[in-house]
Amino acid sequence: MAPQKKYKILIVDDHPIFCLGMSEMINKEKDLLVCGSVESIKKTSEAIARLQPDLVVVDISLKDGNGIDLVQEIKKDYVLPMLVLSMYDESLYAERSLLAGASGYIMKQEAISLVVEAIHCVLRGDIYASSTVKEKVFKRLTNQQTADSKSPLDILTNRELEVFRLIGEGFSTKEIANRLHLSIKTIGTYRENLKEKLKLKHFTDLVKFAVHWSNDILR
Repeated sequence: MAPQKKYKILIVDDHPIFCLGMSEMINKEKDLLVCGSVESIKKTSEAIARLQPDLVVVDISLKDGNGIDLVQEIKKDYVLPMLVLSMYDESLYAERSLLAGASGYIMKQEAISLVVEAIHCVLRGDIYASSTVKEKVFKRLTNQQTADSKSPLDILTNRELEVFRLIGEGFSTKEIANRLHLSIKTIGTYRENLKEKLKLKHFTDLVKFAVHWSNDILR
């Protein structure tokens, strides 16, 4: 009797303890095997070429960039299913993740059994996301979105959204610059862009809006 095929999973996440726990649980599945883990966007392409995984699990927040941007980059070079795993509510990132090319979105707070279920779902060629998110993506792709269904944050780029989120979580300009490996001047430019796009006059208005939004999605 031939041995059962094991699907190789590559994890892209910069939290070593989380990666270890996730790997242990995934490896308990008879048909799944974690073939490696990397903590940055820079190392991902090399790891994919070397390990040839069947699926990539990508975190949103990485040391050197944004997971959604990474999904877009992988999509350009590989025909490879991706599952985005995030600590943030789907209302903020799920739609962007699927439109970028991911095949699923699940929150880190979910039970590991659901993460494994999501992996199997994506490997079958299906989309793993809530019905609400799937409907939003369908409407976006078919230009059926109404003005009421759109969020004011839809007009932000992935990087702008990340800066907005960090402002809402109370990080200073210097802390955001260090966290995203960008200059303070660059973060200042993002702040100005955010004010302009969101039609806010003062930085304090931006902070209030970001804090309110952050508290709302993390409830």
